[in-house]
Amino acid sequence: MAEGHKLEIFRGLVKFKSNTQKIWGVLAFLTLITVVEVAFGIIKPAILTGTYILGMKLLNWIFIILTLVKAYYIAWDFMHLRDEKSALRRAIVWTPIFLVMYLVFILLVEADYIHNIYKDGFVTWNF
Repeated sequence: MAEGHKLEIFRGLVKFKSNTQKIWGVLAFLTLITVVEVAFGIIKPAILTGTYILGMKLLNWIFIILTLVKAYYIAWDFMHLRDEKSALRRAIVWTPIFLVMYLVFILLVEADYIHNIYKDGFVTWNF
């Protein structure tokens, strides 16, 4: 059953004997990332919430990056992209990554513009 699929993750660093073991290994990896995200969301370390990079808190950047890692890994393993040709993999994986980066850029630019309008403009903060 597992002849056509590679039974390893992390570029061959961890190898499994069956598809069931591989699914549990991938589940453990994705669960670990989710636990880290939830822990950061609950604890909100001061160093991560006080540090700004490109106008956004470092904690928010960590959430975005970890979410992209999870999305990539789900597509890579559960949608069997590792078994496809590299051009198809790039088209499927890199397009959403660049789209998310572009949407984050738009979010930052527009949010900064709105903030400056409310701060310096004639409209006051009434909410």
